Order: sequence, then structure tokens, then C-alpha cells
Amino acid sequence: MEKTVVLIKPDAVQRGLIGQITTRFEKKGLKIIALKMVLLSDGILDEHYAHHKDKPFFEDLKKFMTSAPIVAMILEGKGAISLVRRMVGATNGRDADLGSIRADYSISTSANIIHVSDSQAAATEEVSRFFKKEEIYDWDRALTPFFYAADELK
Repeated sequence: MEKTVVLIKPDAVQRGLIGQITTRFEKKGLKIIALKMVLLSDGILDEHYAHHKDKPFFEDLKKFMTSAPIVAMILEGKGAISLVRRMVGATNGRDADLGSIRADYSISTSANIIHVSDSQAAATEEVSRFFKKEEIYDWDRALTPFFYAADELK
């Protein structure tokens, strides 16, 4: 099963959307294997957003991301990275497909409520950036046979 990182950003935390967002992933059949609330440090943000370091909005981005805690989670499932990206929608909430998380809860490019891994390489880096090994749980979900056919679990 594939793993992906989801960060519920400060705007979504402030707006009380944690449960609604998390519920959508669980109802789809994705399994939460790690979940925590954390206030991000400058060091983590410098690493996570290194590709934006020279852009004029970088300091505002860091200020926004430290304005309140975030909720970090790891989701697991078949094709989790691409599935979660489709569920979340385009970066700009105004451009996101109707029914996606960003379309339903965001009308901004910056205040877009959620970050998700964009590739296997990014997911691997982000898992180790945001979680210690002992914070990740390998557990058997009793409902797995109701989300996947037997041949999909091999």
C-alpha cells in the first residue's frame, strides 16, 4: 500500500474543518496510520518550502504556516498519492474541480487549507520530515475487505 502525507493548514484548523476533511479520506477508504497536531518551526518550513525560498511570498507563507497549529497525517491505500491529490483538487480553490476538498472549502491560492504530497519521492521525504518512526502505526483495518477486492490486496 502506498503512503502519502496530508497537512491540514492553519486556515482549516482555525475554521474547524479538521473533522470534515479527515472524514472524507476515511469514507473513501484511506487508512490513517499517523495523525498529530503540531506547530511548525522555521527550520521545518525552510526545508519543506525550500523550492519557494527565493520567491517574494516566502516570508508571508512561513508567517501563515506558523499562525496556528497544523494537523499532519499519513494516509495509506492503493494509489494513495494520486487519489488524495484528486480528492484535494487544484492549488487555487477557485480552479479546483467541484466536489474536491479545495473547491468545497477554499477560494484562494494561498489560504488553500491543505497540503498533500505530489509524488512518491515527496511523500517519502515528507513522512520522515513530519513523523518519527514510533508515530507511525502499522495496523489491520477490519473494514479493508469492504474497500478492496481480494486480488487488490496481494
